[in-house]
This record gives sequence, structure tokens and C-alpha cells, in this order.
Amino acid sequence: MSSDTDNAAAPILAAGRVSKSFGEVPVLFSIDFDVRPGEVHAVIGENGAGKSTLIKILSGFEQPTSGIVSFEGRQIVLPPNGQAEALGIVLIHQEFNLAEHLTVMDSIFLGREITRYGFVDVAATRARAQELLDTLHVAVDPTMRIRELTIAEKQMIEIAKAVSRDARVLIMDEPTAVLSAAETETLFEQIRRLTAKGVAVIFISHKLDEVLALSDRVTVLRDGQLIATVESSALTSESAAQMMVGRELSNLYPPKNEPDVDAPIVLDVRNLTTEEVTDVSFHLRKGEILGFAGLIGSGRTGVAEAVAALTHRQSGTIEVNGRPTHFSSVAQSVKAGIAYMTKDRKGKGLLTNMGLKPNLTLLTLDQHLKWLLVDPASEARALDRAVRRFDIRARDASVRAEQLSGGNQQKLMLGKTMESEPDIILMDEPTRGIDVGTKQQIYHIVAALAAQGKSILLVSSELQEIIGLSHRVMVMRGGRIAGELSGDDINEEQIVRYQMGITNRNAA
Repeated sequence: MSSDTDNAAAPILAAGRVSKSFGEVPVLFSIDFDVRPGEVHAVIGENGAGKSTLIKILSGFEQPTSGIVSFEGRQIVLPPNGQAEALGIVLIHQEFNLAEHLTVMDSIFLGREITRYGFVDVAATRARAQELLDTLHVAVDPTMRIRELTIAEKQMIEIAKAVSRDARVLIMDEPTAVLSAAETETLFEQIRRLTAKGVAVIFISHKLDEVLALSDRVTVLRDGQLIATVESSALTSESAAQMMVGRELSNLYPPKNEPDVDAPIVLDVRNLTTEEVTDVSFHLRKGEILGFAGLIGSGRTGVAEAVAALTHRQSGTIEVNGRPTHFSSVAQSVKAGIAYMTKDRKGKGLLTNMGLKPNLTLLTLDQHLKWLLVDPASEARALDRAVRRFDIRARDASVRAEQLSGGNQQKLMLGKTMESEPDIILMDEPTRGIDVGTKQQIYHIVAALAAQGKSILLVSSELQEIIGLSHRVMVMRGGRIAGELSGDDINEEQIVRYQMGITNRNAA
């Protein structure tokens, strides 16, 4: 927190009784909000609460239907399409805004090129980019192409872009959703440096522990309405979550119903080796939730992708229901009863510019054919079933996936994953970037699927999620399994010890 923030300081950016409607659909109702120089002001709320709309208004990407925006004490109409950056108001979008074919250094200074004698000064650009990356502790070569980076690295490049702009107001929408704990702390250190220089920060995150650790004040939105603005010191994670959803969340995780110890093994992986993992062996029983924990880069995603035939298996065996598999495509793994739910819902999971029906039935079109053509009635029935089964909330069936809130996009992707009625479900970060209320829904759905006899391999960077859902846990480190935990040993201390290499698997 910025403990030196002067609570009496005049706001640098404020919204006064701001409302917003899209057509006839209201999404914000008379919101008052402000942020002061040197302050971190967090905005929290469930998906669809209006957070993203509010910050788009405060950065000029949307105009309010009614109400006013003030900057430095004066009413202003912010210029659109990112032009408010010229005033020092910089928004880091939740979705990346990077050109995949450009280099890191060109992306950071795109539109603000460092020139000499009318030409881009490549040496100066590279040096300045390297300085920014070093400040943020990002181990990336400035000459690398954006398409060569991981999701976490792309997020850090977005942050480097914002830092390079000498922002007076920095608005960050879910900046830590794909960052490791170490990367998150590095980001927080940079935010504290900025606020110490008088920069105002608006911070949006679903990770309430981060919100309370970083912010000075918290504004809570629910269903487009202002619930409260309070000092962070007056909140706990539990009280903040209750304000967000308007109900108790004591049953965030459902009770664990342990699978039968004699339940058949449905997935048996032995000595699996790919480019990312080495000599990985484990099994998964019918009705079991098997968690895969580990730091970013530990290989946990690589295991799931190999089982789903998304990556090449160099050696090792994978048996499904006792039969060796030799999948050469995802279609073959789907046919064998395996479904993979990616962690990258907007890049790999959904066709965001298309409607709900084509997204839902993408993997199962053969089930919705009539005379060799897609049957709209069959797709409509499937969507109606998924909407009821997974509580997908949309204005109507004609909306595009990109028009859904993040939580409803995630539930649509879950519906797509389950449309093939798989027996084995590989879930990679199933609650990334969604609010606590939707997390609760997905946790109960996952437990219900296991109770129905589905077998789930759960990959997650959130330790509480792994602990709250898993019957057993495999901990990855350096592409290998560092340890296996069950029963009372599934706790944060034991997982962290294996993640950090403090405990040796053979000595456990």
C-alpha cells in the first residue's frame, strides 16, 4: 500500500454520477469514483459488475450516457481510442494489444519511435527497451518477436509499454492474471515506485489478497451499481467477497467426496517425455480430481497438452481404459473420450468474434449435421442445454462470445469442452481471470462432474484451488514430477516445498 498517500489530496481523475447504456441495456448506474495522485485505488466486482465499462469511460474508450468525467479538477470529454494517453491516462487492457510480428522493442515504442535524423534509432530503442525490461526483471531479448513469447511475458511487455509512457494515471485491468507469484511481486514493486512519484493507479483484479496488499482504497461494484468505497485496511478477503456477491461464500469449495480406492484407472501415463516434460508417470482413477501444481514453466501444462495430443510425445506410454494410445490429433483424443479446456480462452479456446452456437459445437459438428449440413435447430437445442447446465448468462443467443463477461466466456468454454460428453477432462486454469462468485459455480460444477464418474486432471497456479478441489496432487518442478500428495498432506506448505525443490520426492 502507498502509506504516504495524502487522503486530502484532490483527485486527478474522477467520475461523477456516471451512467452507461448500450442500446437499451443499462450497465452502469450513477457511479461516483475518483483516484488521487500517489494512490492505488482498486475496483472489484463479479464479472459483469461494470468494472471494465467504468475504466473504459475513465480512459476515453467509451463515453458515458450521462454524468461527467473530470481531470485535474476540470470537466473533460476524454479523446477516444487511446488518445487520452497524451494526457497521461494509460490503460493496460485485459486483452493484449500487441502486434505479434513486431519485436519486443518495436512493440514497446510503437507510435512513439525513438528517432535520429528522421530515422528510427535502433540502438537507442534497444537500449531503452532493455533498461525497461531490466527494471521489471523481464528476461526477454528486446529483439525477440512477440509471437515467440509466453502469455506471462506478453503481459509484462504490456506493462513495460505503459511504464515507458510516463503515465500520470495508470489503469491496470487484471494485470496479474497470468503472472507467477515472483512476477506479481516484481510488478507490485514497480507500482509502488510509480505511486511514490505521484502516479495514480487504478487496479482491477479478482485476486482479493493482492487487492488488499496493494491498494489504499477499494471500490466495490455489483450489477452496475456502486456498493461502497472503503479504505483497504477496513476489509478482509471474506468481507470484500461478500460485498461483491451479496451473499456468504463460506461454501466456496464443495465437500470432497473421495473416489473409491478400487475405482478403475482410466488414464495411465508412464515415463512421458516431450519437449517440456521428462519421464513423467501418474495415473487417474474414475471419479477422481487429480491436481497438477507447480510454478510457471514447471511443465504442468505440458503434461495436459501431451495427453490431449496437442504436443508431440517423444517417448513414454499413455493408456486410456487399459488400452495404449497413439493419438496423432486432438480429434482422435476427443473420440477416445478426452477433452482439453485451455487456459487461453480468447487466444485458443473461443472464436470471440462468432456467436455462442458455433463456439459451443465447434468440436462436435458431426453430431449436429442434417443432410451433410449443420442443423441450426440441433445447435439451438445444444446451446439451450448448455445455458441451463452451466448457467451461461447472455443478453440473447445472437450475441458474440466477445460480448460476454469473462466469467460467462469461461462457462461457454466449459460447455464446449463438455459437449462431447468426455470421460476424462483436462482443465488448465479453469478459473483464470474470473470473479469469486463464478469461481464458486465452476468449483461446484467440477465436483459434480467427478461425483458423476468423470475423471478430471486439474492444472492450476492457485494453490487454494488445487487444495480445495483435488483428491490427489502431483507437484511439478523443472519438467518433472517433484512429489505426490494426498489426504492431509495436501496443504500449501507441502506443495511449496516441492515447488521450490526443498523436499525431494524420493525422500518423502
